[in-house]
Amino acid sequence: MKFNEKLIQLRKEKGLSQEELGEKLNVARQTISKWELGETTPEMDKLVQISEIFDISLDNLIKDKQEVKTENNTNTQKLAGIIITILKVCGILLAIYLILVVIAGIMFSVIPKTNVEKVENENEIVQIE
Repeated sequence: MKFNEKLIQLRKEKGLSQEELGEKLNVARQTISKWELGETTPEMDKLVQISEIFDISLDNLIKDKQEVKTENNTNTQKLAGIIITILKVCGILLAIYLILVVIAGIMFSVIPKTNVEKVENENEIVQIE
């Protein structure tokens, strides 16, 4: 929602006419009308007064809600990208770990068999002598 639409909504919610709001802000009714039509925008000091009258932050008064959504979507997209990168790195590390486990398994399954056979053969030789 744009500023001019918010101003209309806030004014009506408070039950104020353009004339009454103009008096509170020390501006003419026509000035309020131009703000609400989106033809002009208030000066910073008037924006501060408007935010105080309607008890709304300047951020919420001025920002278009679509702009806020875009910022949130951008942050969400950045976070998703970081998470995807982390998952890719974890996947690569897991693959390396599995390869090392397989290599270690092969090495330890081949080497001990060879040693055991030699020991068995030596024992047999010792027993025969």
